[in-house]
Formats: sequence, C-alpha cells, structure tokens
Amino acid sequence: MSAVAVILAAGKSKRMLSETPKVLHQACGRPMVEYVLDAARKAGCTRLVVVVGHKAEVVQAALAHHPDVEFAHQTEQLGTGHAVMMSRALLKDHDGPVLVLAGDTPLLRAESLAGLLEEQRTHAAACVVGTARTEQNAGLGRIVRGADGEFLRIVEQKDATPEEQAITEINTGCFAFDGRELFRALDEVRPNNSQAEYYLTDCAEILRGSGRPVRAACRFEIREAMGVNTQEQLSAVEAEMKSRS
Repeated sequence: MSAVAVILAAGKSKRMLSETPKVLHQACGRPMVEYVLDAARKAGCTRLVVVVGHKAEVVQAALAHHPDVEFAHQTEQLGTGHAVMMSRALLKDHDGPVLVLAGDTPLLRAESLAGLLEEQRTHAAACVVGTARTEQNAGLGRIVRGADGEFLRIVEQKDATPEEQAITEINTGCFAFDGRELFRALDEVRPNNSQAEYYLTDCAEILRGSGRPVRAACRFEIREAMGVNTQEQLSAVEAEMKSRS
C-alpha cells in the first residue's frame, strides 16, 4: 500500500511574535507547510493528513486549494504523539507506511523522505528514525546506538550523560512507521515528562522494547531539519532556499 504523510501543523506562533499560525508564515513567497507537502508528494505519499489546532480554520482555508490534503484536529496541544493520535480515524483502514513530519521544516528534500520510506520498506521496520549529523548539536535529541551500531534510543539533551551529549547524530523529527505499529505504540505512550505531553519519540523505544524492528537512518543533511520558531530562523531558511536555486 502507498505511503501516507502526517504533517504536524497545530502549534502556536508565540516566538514568531505574530498572530499568523506558524506553518503559514511565508518563505520565499509561499507558506512553509506547502514546501513540506511538496516534498512528501514527491517522495511518493499519495495521502497527506495535516493535523491542525491553533487557528485551525485559518490553516484549512489556506490549504483548501490542495485536493489531496485531509485534516485532523488537535483541540488541545498535548504533544507530538497526541497530535498524531488525532489522525487515527482517518487512517483506520491504512495498512502501509506513514511518514510523520513537522509543518515548520520547509527545507526537507523529497529524496531524503523517499530514502526514509525505502529504509522502512526494505527492513520491514516498525519505525525508522530519520537522523542527521552535526557538531552543532546543542538542544537536539541524540541518537544512542549499541556496540553493534543498532538503534537503542533517543535521549534529549537535558537527560543526556556527558558521553551522550558528545554524540553528533541527532533526531531530525522525521519518522517512517509501519502504520499499524505506529498506533499500537501510541496507545502505550504516557505523558510522564515535565511537560505532561505525549511524545512521538517515545514510540521508537516502545516498539524496540516490544521486539519490533526499529532503525535509525542518517538520510538527512542537518539543514533539512531546520525548524522555524523565530523570525531569525525564518530568514535563515529563506537564505538557504535562495542559495539552492
């Protein structure tokens, strides 16, 4: 079965100092989220589910001209895992791969997303964590591998040992899941963290702990994972887009 992309676009825009929903801020004349939609399509996704929340009606209106886009609603912002849970009703009959992407990462390349899907299919993986390498890893989730090189877990900086903080392979926030396994794992995610949120990243460890195959695949350049939370970051993204063209 063909792939579905679930794109997270429910967040507010506090640090952008704007009333405009974050994913609708424009980069080189287009809303950021449209670049993510384009990359997912080109990577082979035939269904696109956008999870909306903050000012949902504004985001839906802005994307209404995309006939292949469906919407799921997150009425409370309870974390990335909770956002993906909101797509469950739309995907109840889907028995194939699911890409989960952030709507504020407009530099994602279709080739990288296709590589992530290829990794999931080739290895029949329950989950593939998309990774990148960078020396500038402050604040980013580190990828911890075992002595055999296999994925063990994602560790956030605040929880990382000094050895783990030195790891340069980081979580990009892009995931490819087996759709059935994704929702099984989400049923087990608990908000046992300081934010009391349901984290999508917990799914990888839950699936690995239950004996399912979980992989980490370094398929991305670090720039692709550049999320936009501030006007300065938006300017940096636009500069990168112009350098590509």
